[in-house]
Amino acid sequence: MKYPSLLLTAALSLAAASVYAQATKSSPAAGAAAAATPSTPPTIASSIDREITIVEKEIVEAAEAMPENKFDFSPEKLNVSGADYKGVRTFADQVKHVAASNYLLWSPITGEKPPDNVNDGKGPDNMKAKADIIKYLKDSFAFGHKAVATLNDSNLVQPITSSSGRPTTRLFLATFAPAHCFDHYGQMVEYLRMNGIVPPASRGR
Repeated sequence: MKYPSLLLTAALSLAAASVYAQATKSSPAAGAAAAATPSTPPTIASSIDREITIVEKEIVEAAEAMPENKFDFSPEKLNVSGADYKGVRTFADQVKHVAASNYLLWSPITGEKPPDNVNDGKGPDNMKAKADIIKYLKDSFAFGHKAVATLNDSNLVQPITSSSGRPTTRLFLATFAPAHCFDHYGQMVEYLRMNGIVPPASRGR
């Protein structure tokens, strides 16, 4: 009869499954993989928010890495032969421009008014201290996180008006802001390296 053979096969399969389950439970790698699995599926808002978090970390760390006495540095000061850096932004101006632009780009998403000192994307002219500039930068990213949290399927491509008065969508503004940040992060990296400073994101590589 085939029944004993079938029962033996079933028993062995059950035992193997039990051993595998125990091994998986006790394996650190398996545990880490399980922990890395998101408990809830990503949303439009959470996906864009993650992108903002990535560039926020790199820009804030780059700004913090530059000594305060170098915040007024621009490549123009190097007088590089054959180069044309006349009138380019200082490091402080780069950081303030990123922050002010963040406010201008993200504010129409919710309709919340940006600070009065965005100054057409230049930021406050009278803000000179490193601590004040970095706070201004961090606050602009907090503003962005709050704005993108309101995104959903129904309002993502709904027509709205940008801070400059042009027709746009929340999707464009929400995603263009991080792209703009990465643009200026690249410039900030060059400013750091021109002063012998390795950007924090590149250290240890």
